[in-house]
Amino acid sequence: MNKFSLRNRSILTAAIGAVLVLGAVSQVNAQSAQDRAEERRSRHAESKQTASKPADEYPNATRQVEAKASSKGGPKLQKMMKLYDDDKAAEARAAADEIIATEAFNAYDRAFAAQIAAQIAYDADDTAGAKAYLQKAIALNGLDNNGHFGAMYMLAQLQLQDEQYAESLKTLDTFFAETKSTKPEQLVVKGNALYRMERYPEAAAVLKQAIDASPNPKPEWQQLLMATYAESGNAGEAAKMAEAVAAKNPNDKRAQLNLAAVYQQGEQYDKSAAVLEKLRASGQLTEDKEYRQLYATYLNMDGKEKEAISVINDGLQKGILKPDYQTYLAQAQAYYFSDQAGPAIDAYKKAAPLAPDGEAYLNLARVLWQEDRVPEAKEAAKQAVAKGVKKPDDAKKILALPSK
Repeated sequence: MNKFSLRNRSILTAAIGAVLVLGAVSQVNAQSAQDRAEERRSRHAESKQTASKPADEYPNATRQVEAKASSKGGPKLQKMMKLYDDDKAAEARAAADEIIATEAFNAYDRAFAAQIAAQIAYDADDTAGAKAYLQKAIALNGLDNNGHFGAMYMLAQLQLQDEQYAESLKTLDTFFAETKSTKPEQLVVKGNALYRMERYPEAAAVLKQAIDASPNPKPEWQQLLMATYAESGNAGEAAKMAEAVAAKNPNDKRAQLNLAAVYQQGEQYDKSAAVLEKLRASGQLTEDKEYRQLYATYLNMDGKEKEAISVINDGLQKGILKPDYQTYLAQAQAYYFSDQAGPAIDAYKKAAPLAPDGEAYLNLARVLWQEDRVPEAKEAAKQAVAKGVKKPDDAKKILALPSK
């Protein structure tokens, strides 16, 4: 009997959505407004206890400015700071706005008020307001180097957070040109902006410079560099770095997951599976996405359907894998390609009602027809048409079959 075959493996398994995630790369510190306000109060209390002048954070900068309050502006600034210290944010911001708008005050008075207003806006989650104040503070050019370049650096971070990548990079280019800074944590922000703009070779160079300059580079910096290598197609460098990090941190789950992800992106599926299986054996695969990464790895390998089935069933039994459409679809495909039609049908029956369209019902109909279960195949085809399929003629051919 001439029966429909299921679509080829590559198309079917593509629906699974293999997990190839190196992890989220943070752009700025995620803090609540309350956390930021508390941190600000702590910093301010410390500064009051320290009588000495703060160290010059940008010793290589050539910019020079007389950062001093005017006789008229000084009392206004003191009043503003009293409101700020007393946590009267709205009143302090209004006072800052008044100072900024008073052109009779000097550049320092107005720039300092803009700097404080930016912090108040940031603490209130008003990112747009914070950026506007920071731009004003920078344009006034009245702060000392610590304040001026600090405002520029904060602006670049907020622009990056708001996905204004080109603007952030422009701000950072000015920042580095004027400060001559080589601080790793600042270079990483530039590398991040370049990465977001998909300028991977440039991003890799900056990130490598930052990591090499730091005695203890943060894991997320290394993570970002690995992602940069992977995105640029430099699988060899990505794997080399991931292996070094994983070897240095054998008990670090994230390092091992990153290694598995890099192997997977480089299509070294056997190595990826070995890393993930070691984590599973030690009970460290505890999240849905981690089990998905492992079964997707097996489904990208020839003849590893039974291993994929084992992972899926294990994840479902432990309550780690979500019993959703993607899981049941992967299970159905694994059973089908390992010549286990019965379990494949059972899995398709679970996947089809959860699917966004009728394709799973159509595949169910095809398998049922191949197993000579024509009435059930016709019912599945009917459901496929009702939910919508790309090739309704395939379903109609099954519906036109003579009943047995």
